[in-house]
Amino acid sequence: MEGTSRGRGGDAGEPPRAGGGPARGRGGAERAHACERVSVDPRFVKLRRRFALLSWAVVAIFLLSYLSYLLLSAYARDFMSVRITESVNVAMAMGVGQFALTFALAWAYGRFSARAIDPLAEEIRDRARAEETLDGRVAA
Repeated sequence: MEGTSRGRGGDAGEPPRAGGGPARGRGGAERAHACERVSVDPRFVKLRRRFALLSWAVVAIFLLSYLSYLLLSAYARDFMSVRITESVNVAMAMGVGQFALTFALAWAYGRFSARAIDPLAEEIRDRARAEETLDGRVAA
């Protein structure tokens, strides 16, 4: 709309608020309190730990494999040029193996996540929504 300010203030012509946005009302404080309660829940800590360990393990395996391939390609040319079959050498097999490893890691990540992370996350989410409903608020 013409003539309407969409700055930091609320309505057109109203000066910007000191906080840089709408005032944090009761709803924002309650949501912050709910987030704080969930963040100290032992199940949430367990969920974050599982996710972190899984993520770091997958990344570490992939990087170790990829860096090994790069270093062997750069410094072990004799080894990488060894023929496995008539038209395939070690370098070619390892290169294709990088693709296979990527898909295998993605599959393993999804499978482990579905078994160990997703049910725990759903349990935490359901409990948080139930607490919001018990407090008399509508869960989003």
